Amino acid sequence: MNQRTLMAVTAASLLSLMAAPAAMAQEKEKCYGIAKAGQNDCANLAGTHSCAGQAKKDNDAGEWKFVAKGTCKQAGGMSADEAKKKM
Repeated sequence: MNQRTLMAVTAASLLSLMAAPAAMAQEKEKCYGIAKAGQNDCANLAGTHSCAGQAKKDNDAGEWKFVAKGTCKQAGGMSADEAKKKM
């Protein structure tokens, strides 16, 4: 294998690795109102914190978790719009 071919294969491999997280993110959705205290995935709707693991109470409508796309309602969760209305 010559150097040019090796570089092309390496570049293609790196691009596929970089695309993998994007594909995984497309298969998930934010589900509000199902996070347990201390187990939220990121910032809440109220803007009182911006980090994961800072939910103060179970099932707060403003806190969210990533779930498999299409499973939020089954878990008893809400979309962002529904959560905003409940808050």
